[in-house]
Amino acid sequence: MSHILLIDDDPMITTPLKQAFEDAGYTVSVANDGPDGLKKALSLAPDVIILDIMIPGMSGWDICHAIRQQSPVPIIMLTALDDTVDRVRGLELGADDYLIKPFSFQALHAHVKAMLRRVTLDTEENHVTLLRAGDIEVNLATRTVTRRGEAINLRQKEYDILVLLMSNHDRVVTRDELFDRVWGTDWLGDTRTLDVHMSWLRSKLEDNPGQPVYFQTIRGIGYRFAAPVEKAQE
Repeated sequence: MSHILLIDDDPMITTPLKQAFEDAGYTVSVANDGPDGLKKALSLAPDVIILDIMIPGMSGWDICHAIRQQSPVPIIMLTALDDTVDRVRGLELGADDYLIKPFSFQALHAHVKAMLRRVTLDTEENHVTLLRAGDIEVNLATRTVTRRGEAINLRQKEYDILVLLMSNHDRVVTRDELFDRVWGTDWLGDTRTLDVHMSWLRSKLEDNPGQPVYFQTIRGIGYRFAAPVEKAQE
């Protein structure tokens, strides 16, 4: 049974959502202010966090940032502002998804189900634990990435995209497949989110992000990891 943590100070939102998610078979915890939300996020180990940006005691931005320093738990941020700058800021702080108020329970539930899906790697069945390409190495067992021997800090979705592309380096991975495998088949968010994550990956793993060696864009279709990948066991 999946555990959802709602961090929002508005009982008009948390009360019906808690009931609806419990009726759908989830365990639900609620925090009505920032400090309590952060405490519960780190102590209860929920499977998904639904986080309002405007919350007393500590902003949603700060909560998101603090959680992400210690946990990869999926975070869906709620906002009353349809602002691209705010969306990018949330993604930069580690949020996985966005939903703009007002929203229906059905829409939020779809986002939650999407967040609960994690990319399943074909290579796991073959006990592959290392992916290597050029100066990049990915350890699937420890979920760590190094470049030229130095650790690279990737967000959850950046890591998932990297592994999916490297695992399928011999073909183009379509945008639809990336959303299905990384975000989930019920993805309802802004499709530009994928482009933002690809830009971040290039900035961290390419010598010249403007002339990428690894992450090739196939216009109108998707992306391809344009270098040979060695698959090995540690």
